[in-house]
Amino acid sequence: MAYEFWYWPTIAGRGEFVRLTLEACGIAYRDCAREDGTKALMADMARHDAGPAFAPPYLSVDGSTIAQTGNILLYLSERHECGPSGMKMRYWMVQVQLTIMDLVAEAHDVHHPIGGDLYYEDQQAEALRRAGNFRQQRIPKYLGWFERAAASKPGDWLAGSRWSYADLSLFQLVAGLHYAFPLRMATLAADAPTVMALHDRVAALPELRDYLSSNRRLPFSQEGIFRHYPELDAP
Repeated sequence: MAYEFWYWPTIAGRGEFVRLTLEACGIAYRDCAREDGTKALMADMARHDAGPAFAPPYLSVDGSTIAQTGNILLYLSERHECGPSGMKMRYWMVQVQLTIMDLVAEAHDVHHPIGGDLYYEDQQAEALRRAGNFRQQRIPKYLGWFERAAASKPGDWLAGSRWSYADLSLFQLVAGLHYAFPLRMATLAADAPTVMALHDRVAALPELRDYLSSNRRLPFSQEGIFRHYPELDAP
């Protein structure tokens, strides 16, 4: 039986981290809001009584709701055996995933530093100030940590010999940063060769070839988490 997967239908956002794992692991799912629309998503969220989701993405599983990106990925990894089996390595993957999501949140807050209910144009002065710190301090700090994380285990992947959901998520993060901050990422890429190589290996995975070239793979846009505003980017 296919999972019911819920996320906003027109943006990649946090939902794409889940889609990548569903697709790479060959897990059957129905992308409900893309099929049924935003109103269906809002109606489904309103029906949650037992363990309601705060926000998408989430899975509906046997009458329960599994929400929060890292939590969903851990659930899928363990239930479908598409991740490391040892407890120590499982917790390591969760640690990496949560750190990825921390940077995702910071990337979003660059263009919406005051509030998500305001347009970018209403907070552009604050965004310009936030972007400078993000480019110069935060991206290098995170990339440095991911570089150490990727080099800390033998093998090509974060968990060693096989890719995991955290590798797929790091791929999506790097792709999003390249979209939003192409000038800065071009400068920083040389300082994170292991991370950039991991990104390229994920992009070449046979398990993702069809998905990445299909219309199921939503592009980055000015409505998502990663947005390219030229005035916020610099080498």
